[in-house]
Amino acid sequence: MRPIRRPAMRRAVVLLPNGFTLANLFFGVYAIVQAARGDYVSAGWCVIGGGVMDALDGRVARATRTGSAFGIELDSLVDAISFGVAPALIMYFAVLNREGSAWLLCFVYIACVVMRLARFNVEQGGRAKTHFHGLPSPAAGMTLATYYWFTQTSFYSYVNGWPWHTVVPAVMLTLSFLMISHVLYPAMPRLSLTNVRGIIGTVLLLAAVVAIFMEPLRFAFPILLSYVAVGLLRTLFFGLLERLPTGDPLMDDEEDEEDMEDYSMRREVQFVETPVGERRAHRRGRRSSDFPRPDVDPSEESE
Repeated sequence: MRPIRRPAMRRAVVLLPNGFTLANLFFGVYAIVQAARGDYVSAGWCVIGGGVMDALDGRVARATRTGSAFGIELDSLVDAISFGVAPALIMYFAVLNREGSAWLLCFVYIACVVMRLARFNVEQGGRAKTHFHGLPSPAAGMTLATYYWFTQTSFYSYVNGWPWHTVVPAVMLTLSFLMISHVLYPAMPRLSLTNVRGIIGTVLLLAAVVAIFMEPLRFAFPILLSYVAVGLLRTLFFGLLERLPTGDPLMDDEEDEEDMEDYSMRREVQFVETPVGERRAHRRGRRSSDFPRPDVDPSEESE
């Protein structure tokens, strides 16, 4: 009896991170569909769902050591849709389609998302990180997608007396600028109870998740906006104190890796002591092999 072949577990593990990435794409496409139907609340939930999938695919890839160049490129293409096209179209269908040239704001925002993702691939793609160079596109996309939620609550009238649709251009342009800026944003804190920093990060993250799921329309946008403001304020504060590192802190490791690659590509020269007589015989043999004698047929010599 022939044994039943079991499926290759390695292949299944490799496909797992890409499955989360494609789930992110599903949420992004469905967010566009819901925005076209006028259901902006469901569209915002889809963008948040895409953000959850985007956070999981990278963590799963690092945990299973199945990261690849294909996965990095796929993740960037999907993020451009879920956090670039989808949030921009939510704002377009909700507000910007009322004016002839307002759609250019969508173009500016999507262009900044694409440039942000391209720079991320060059500087940080595929590596664990503690800070992001510029506002991450998932944070920008979720902030823009949940702005409509916040404008439909009573809190909005307390903090801003302007009509909500007049603030949309300022929100989109601010997020666009921060994505391609040099502002450093902290990465999502890891859940840890072993030190004070880990405990504080865990408590803040859990409190934010609970607040968003209990009152999403009221707290989702302010919490995401707080993350946007924290990175900007920290960068301004350390810049005034002249404590920002010189150069690009995200490129230091890459420079070290390039130096190591250049060093490894250098060919080592080996010196072998050969007697003078053997060197002369070797040179004579090489000349005779390169230039066949006229009285000998080259085909016969090769045999």
